[in-house]
Amino acid sequence: MPQSRGFTLIEVIVALGIFSLIMLATVSGYRTLGNTASTIDRMTDRTDELRSVSAFLRDALENSVVGTESGGSDEMTFGGSAIDAGPATFFRVTQGSLEWRAKILFGEAYGGSYFLRLAKQQDELVLQWQDPVGLVEPGLWANAPSRMVLDNLQTFEVWTRMSAQSKWVQTNIQRETPGHVKLVIKANDRFWPELIMTVQR
Repeated sequence: MPQSRGFTLIEVIVALGIFSLIMLATVSGYRTLGNTASTIDRMTDRTDELRSVSAFLRDALENSVVGTESGGSDEMTFGGSAIDAGPATFFRVTQGSLEWRAKILFGEAYGGSYFLRLAKQQDELVLQWQDPVGLVEPGLWANAPSRMVLDNLQTFEVWTRMSAQSKWVQTNIQRETPGHVKLVIKANDRFWPELIMTVQR
């Protein structure tokens, strides 16, 4: 009767080693796949966020109120101010904030001419608004309605230039409306592409 022969200790150790390497490679592959999917999701969310914020800001700045007097047929009246006293144009830049007056729609329900303020508050980029109600300039912003535009904000800079041939400057503006605005934004340890927008004048 022939004697059966089993695996030697060396063969078992080699087999276990090979099996361990295969399992390690499989687990690493799944982990890499999961990390890649998470990274793609984050990049997609960031791209969508950038597009939505950029689109809103472009519309709001391109719809800046211009002229020496407000009111008239070009004002929207769905809950906004249809008749305002005094000059309509308003534009102000301070360190960490941008204020201007624009015609905007809030959803489909109402809209009109509003004072808007985009500012860095701690680690958030916040949009605030005020109904002009006959005012030439906005009142205090402390109690104004607000909405967070972007979180994990690290840098928010406002640059302006008067014309396409002018140099970009980072300075306070109290009244004069620039031709272009450039926003430098860094959030989540990444700089956004520079947002360069034309301001209606």
